[in-house]
Amino acid sequence: MGAAVACDWLLIDGSSLVFRAYYGAPATVRAPDGQQVNAIRGFLERLARLIVERRPRRVAVADDWAWRPEWRVELIATYKSHRVAEPVPDGLAPQIPVICDFLAAIGIDIVGVAEHEAEDVIATWCKLAAGTVEIFSGDRDLFALVDGPRVRVLYPEKSGLAVIDEDEVTKRFGIPGRRYADFAILRGDPSDGLPGLKGVGSVTAAGMIRRYGDIAGVLRERPLPDADREYLAKAMRVVTPVDDLPIALPPGRRDAYPADEAAMHALAAQYGVRDACGRLLAAVVRSL
Repeated sequence: MGAAVACDWLLIDGSSLVFRAYYGAPATVRAPDGQQVNAIRGFLERLARLIVERRPRRVAVADDWAWRPEWRVELIATYKSHRVAEPVPDGLAPQIPVICDFLAAIGIDIVGVAEHEAEDVIATWCKLAAGTVEIFSGDRDLFALVDGPRVRVLYPEKSGLAVIDEDEVTKRFGIPGRRYADFAILRGDPSDGLPGLKGVGSVTAAGMIRRYGDIAGVLRERPLPDADREYLAKAMRVVTPVDDLPIALPPGRRDAYPADEAAMHALAAQYGVRDACGRLLAAVVRSL
C-alpha cells in the first residue's frame, strides 16, 4: 500500500465494507445480550482505519438499495445471479441497519437510491464532487470510474490496500485506464454474471479494446453475429455505473461530532462496541 495522501473525498462502497467486516471477524464477537456483532465492530474499526490512513477532507458511504436492480436483470438475466444463490447471511442481516444507525448517530452521511446499487451512487457523486476522490470498494466494477489523477479506487487485496489509478488498470489488464467496463463486458465476469463473448478471454478482450477503443468501436467496426451485438449493447447499459441519479452531493463533514451523542453512546453500550465506536469518532474528529 502506498503512503497516505490526503484526498478531498473518500467514498465508501458500504456493502463491500460490511461484507468484509463480517467475514473478517469471528462470529463469536457478541453484544452483552449475546447478539452477533462482528460486522458492526469490524465496520466501525475498518472505516476508522481508512479515514486515519487516507486523511480525507470529506467522507460519505453509498448504500445498496437493490442487490440486483430489476432493470439490470431484465437486460441480462444472469446479472449477479450469485446474490440469489448466496443471499445475505442470517448472522449479518440484522447487523446492517445497526451500522446505519451508528453512522447517523456519529454524523457520517450514508445514501442509497431505490432500484440502484452503491456503484451508481458513487458514480453520481464522482461527477458532482470537486477535487480528488478515493473510492473504497472490493468490486472491480468501480475501476470503470478511475479518471487520471482525480479519481482512483482503493481495492482491498491480501497484500493490503491497492491504489488503482489509470496506470494500474493498464498495468494489470493491458488496456487504456478508463476502459475496464468495456474489457469486462467482452471477457465476461462470473462474479457479475456476465457471459462475455464466446471464445474471448482476457488477452483477446484487451486486444480488441486496444484496436477498437471501446465497445462502441467494436460494434461499429467489427463484424459480429446479431446475438453478440445485442449482448454488447445490453451489457453496456448494465455494467456502466449510472452517473446521473437525482441526488445531491452530501456535505461529507459536520461542524461538530457526534451528530447525536446520546444515541451514539446508547448504541455503543447496547452492542458492546464502545472502543470501536470511539476510534471512529476520534478519526472523524481529527480528519474532517
